[in-house]
Amino acid sequence: MADQPKSAITLHAKPEAIGIDPTRTAVIVVDMQNDFGSKGGMFDLAGIDISVIRRVIAPTTRVLDSARRKGLKIIYLKMGFRPDLSDLGAPDSPNHMRHMRLGVGNTVRAPNGTEGRVLVRDTWNTDILSELQPHTGDVVIYKHRYSGFYQTDLHARLQELGMKYLIFVGCTTSVCVESTARDAMFRDYACVLLADCVGERLGNSLTRSNHEASLLVMQTLFGWVSSSEEFVKTFGEQPITEHEIMNRHSGV
Repeated sequence: MADQPKSAITLHAKPEAIGIDPTRTAVIVVDMQNDFGSKGGMFDLAGIDISVIRRVIAPTTRVLDSARRKGLKIIYLKMGFRPDLSDLGAPDSPNHMRHMRLGVGNTVRAPNGTEGRVLVRDTWNTDILSELQPHTGDVVIYKHRYSGFYQTDLHARLQELGMKYLIFVGCTTSVCVESTARDAMFRDYACVLLADCVGERLGNSLTRSNHEASLLVMQTLFGWVSSSEEFVKTFGEQPITEHEIMNRHSGV
């Protein structure tokens, strides 16, 4: 196992166990919002099976409950564009073209009866799934590219909080989760993906999936892969002290 930080606890993972300092650990919740995981959202309207994303809600809930009891920082990333779509990119850019095919900006009637707009900020479509709502004190950051670091203050917030270890949950595994985890690794964060808390349908077949390929490349080159069971078991064993919590929030 790699050298452990001074106040580390051990999380079993692939390719090897990792020592994690709870006072410097944040859980990154990637794009668990209505457009990707709810009936009437963008994926559902486009005919994309959302069952894989729905299946990660229960284990993710357990992880977030455990993280909150431990005093870990929780950061939500949300994919969402400005109402005028000015941050979508030039019309001939891949980001613009790929998203327009999925109806970004279209006005829709949300299941709750309100008027929504596909992947537009501050509408039902970009709200976090009801089962995973942020709590007071959680950080919520909008992004307009697959990576949560691109033209956002995510890195600055993590540095301000003194974070080093990032636990990733969310969707989709090979797109926004992997893009953000790669960018995190490039900035020297230690990244752990929880395999049963990330998911996607893209590329699934009888022989392989992009989900499985992303987990393999993560544990081989970019970080570690663990599970919700290991996370809850590990972070439920030792209560973090009030002194440690205060130090973490003050950036010590």
